[in-house]
Amino acid sequence: MSKSSYTSIHLAKRPKSNIVPGETFESKTNNMPKASDLNDGEVLFKTLYLSLDPAMRGWLNDTRSYIPPVKIGEIMRGASVGIITASNSSNYPVGTYVTATAGWSEYVVLQEKDLQRVEIPKNGRVTDTLGVLGMTGLTAYFGLLDVGKVKAGDFVVVSGAAGATGSVVGQIAKLKGARVLGIAGSDDKAGWLKEESGFDDALNYKDKDFSKRFREATKVRG
Repeated sequence: MSKSSYTSIHLAKRPKSNIVPGETFESKTNNMPKASDLNDGEVLFKTLYLSLDPAMRGWLNDTRSYIPPVKIGEIMRGASVGIITASNSSNYPVGTYVTATAGWSEYVVLQEKDLQRVEIPKNGRVTDTLGVLGMTGLTAYFGLLDVGKVKAGDFVVVSGAAGATGSVVGQIAKLKGARVLGIAGSDDKAGWLKEESGFDDALNYKDKDFSKRFREATKVRG
């Protein structure tokens, strides 16, 4: 049975510090758009997964930044991956998986120019498009290879190494033959970087001896 309505999440009040459940956001019930209502080039996007990123907290502040803040009453901004359930676009037929900045909404009518077709590699998952194959992974890839131009024999220090971008930076650096030191915020994270992500070494910046250990770890070796 087809749905007659869908839910969207809107910014209701700007938080002063932490998000306040039941106050910062409000949910709204909306009538489901019909395929016959779609204009040329429009599609009905069904959200499958949302990306929750640290930058989103900053988007709630009414201050000047690299991107305008989310307005009161607007659907909360965010990247998502989903599937086209109705289409008036020859480029994105029904059943196509795409990513878009569709926000926190179960369904959204979008223009085809706002969509990015998802191509999942062998052994990949659709959720990878919001991580290693998405914005954070691309930031790591182009930042390290196009800007940093890392090469075999380099020594790479990664801050925020246990995060979505930093962990990929370290792994790409290793693939390129570099020696990699990761900086993270706990012993557990440092252990994960060495044991699971292949970093040569990792340090906890909250350790009381961090300065000493960092100097030792970055000492020039012949």
